[in-house]
Amino acid sequence: MLVIGLMSGTSYDAVDAAAAELRLDGDTLTLRPLGMVSASYDAALRASLAAALPPAAVPLAEVCRLDTGIGRAFAAAAVRANREVCAERAELLASHGQTVFHWAEGGRIHGTLQLGQPAWIAEATGLPVVADFRARDVAAGGQGAPLVSLVDLLWLRGRPGRPVALNIGGIANVTAPDGTAFDTGPGCALLDAAVREFSGGRLAYDADGALAARGEVDGRLLHRLLGEPYYALPAPKTTGKEVFHAGYLRSAGLLDGARTEDVLATLTMLTARTIADAVRAVGATEVVASGGGMRNPVLAGTLRELLAEIPVRASDELGLPAAAKEAYAFTVLGFLTAHGLPATDPRSTGARHPSVLGSLTPGTAGFRWPEPAEYPPQRLVVETPERATANGTPVGSR
Repeated sequence: MLVIGLMSGTSYDAVDAAAAELRLDGDTLTLRPLGMVSASYDAALRASLAAALPPAAVPLAEVCRLDTGIGRAFAAAAVRANREVCAERAELLASHGQTVFHWAEGGRIHGTLQLGQPAWIAEATGLPVVADFRARDVAAGGQGAPLVSLVDLLWLRGRPGRPVALNIGGIANVTAPDGTAFDTGPGCALLDAAVREFSGGRLAYDADGALAARGEVDGRLLHRLLGEPYYALPAPKTTGKEVFHAGYLRSAGLLDGARTEDVLATLTMLTARTIADAVRAVGATEVVASGGGMRNPVLAGTLRELLAEIPVRASDELGLPAAAKEAYAFTVLGFLTAHGLPATDPRSTGARHPSVLGSLTPGTAGFRWPEPAEYPPQRLVVETPERATANGTPVGSR
């Protein structure tokens, strides 16, 4: 089955659309990456989205406008990927949508909200869309995240030692081979928020970590930030920008006359330190990393220094481009749903049981379900093609 995975993470900078051919043979699921396209949100939509995120109070009219705008942006990316990567042969779209709220209270997740109405995607492409993946796991008592943990477990199974998957987006998360999975805390969320605050909205992020590289870590401030209660919670646990946003920086006193470069250096160390602590806590012997945070050389370098004895390698080395790994993971989740197979591991999310995820929006011709598979896959093999390009550029490029 040829599936396109659509993803925009907690950094809400772009929509990634990755296409893959998937086939299930016995207990082995094989993924052949075909390529990806990435389209930035237009400035007005991104500004509206940023203004609507917690702790903002948002009228329902704005939620409706965002749901439509994000849905159209996802639809445009899907159309491009189907045309430029799949030669119009895609059979299914799997859309993560844009997370705007994760309702955590009393140590539990009570609900989760992703915007990006899939009807716009189905209408633009004529293809069926599986979307709204997280809600079913939450309904089963799970955290609804990290949702790609099952993919990581299948993919890294059989590697020597204890390989741990790491994704650094707005929030960072890890998955260990025993199924332990959780958000470690902020990935780029606080860094991006600080850059926007200090630049008056002119800059969205610290390009190449250049500002942080010129600063010095404030040890006292770092110690105070590491006292955040979330870090001491047991797994499974998830967090988001409901916690780590500009207001969090203000309450910690980071925006009161501090030197921009020093604040960014300290926040970079905070992200690297909390990830490193989590990686050691799960006994990692190897880290396979992906996500936009790995494109920040200062953050990636700091993490490698803290984990000197544990190799940190980009997921590209194992066949999945770091910039598009989560979009490829959603091709797997969509494929599993289409075949009636669960796409969660309760050890990772804390749910009462595995669940078949998502809701289906039919395409122009409806949707003919494949024959249900007898049993779920036990491993994932990534079969890298000799040439997989999108728009004349290597897979995983923007």
